[in-house]
Amino acid sequence: MIITQKKPIEELMAMLEGATKVGLVGCGNCATACQTGGEKDLAEMKEYLEANGKQVVGTAIPDECCQKLLVKKEMKAFKDLDVDAIVCMACGDGAQTVADNVKLPVYPSNNTMFLGQVERVGVFNEACRMCGDCVVGTTGGICPITQCAKSLVNGPCGGQKNGKCEVNPDNDCAWIKIYNRLVELGQEDKIAVTRADKGYAAFSYPRKISLKEGK
Repeated sequence: MIITQKKPIEELMAMLEGATKVGLVGCGNCATACQTGGEKDLAEMKEYLEANGKQVVGTAIPDECCQKLLVKKEMKAFKDLDVDAIVCMACGDGAQTVADNVKLPVYPSNNTMFLGQVERVGVFNEACRMCGDCVVGTTGGICPITQCAKSLVNGPCGGQKNGKCEVNPDNDCAWIKIYNRLVELGQEDKIAVTRADKGYAAFSYPRKISLKEGK
């Protein structure tokens, strides 16, 4: 799940300077779960904007704001409305997807934080850095790129103390967690596997994947 947090409202209002008539677009998936872009959140944003001199002329909540064709369909509701700007209450990808489908300024109300696990309602843990070269098959299902503050791929740095990370003592040392998991799985020999350092320069951004290529 893509985890988002609300921007300071003052930052959003600064972006909306000069815009009077505003449309709101949320997301029925990730942003709804994060309480940053569901029906309740749009209603609260509408109330705040209208209390501060803005007119909310329309709202939409696509099931998934990252689905381009779905968003295109939802944005048709704004076609005949007099709109100065759109506030997108989804992730950064959602804001860009909305912007691709309207000829209007699109302003994000959220900061996109990380790809995370849902521990329970309202509690999210960063789980994946989306590096494009997954190693968790050799690390007991624990991502060292994300769980280790230094993103080390071949063991701990030596700075841990009492099993805690030297960078952030609130966090457990990722490599101690990995070792304990491998022992539990009877795969402790994998701790000696040499993993190539991450070659981020190998990627040319933005990346694209098409399942239709070659078919």
